[in-house]
Amino acid sequence: MSQEQEVLLTPAEVAQLFRVDPKTVTRWAKAGKLTAIKTLGGHRRYKESEVKALLNNGSTN
Repeated sequence: MSQEQEVLLTPAEVAQLFRVDPKTVTRWAKAGKLTAIKTLGGHRRYKESEVKALLNNGSTN
């Protein structure tokens, strides 16, 4: 059951992985390069699996 639980990353955590500003991560989400999940509090979270796949592909430009 724990494998179904997707790890979610904050914009700051994603930005740190890519060595960019967190606002860049938000722009990528708005551009459709990343899927943002909104929390109940209105914060964006990103699926770790999707972020890692993007990181491995290097296709953010």
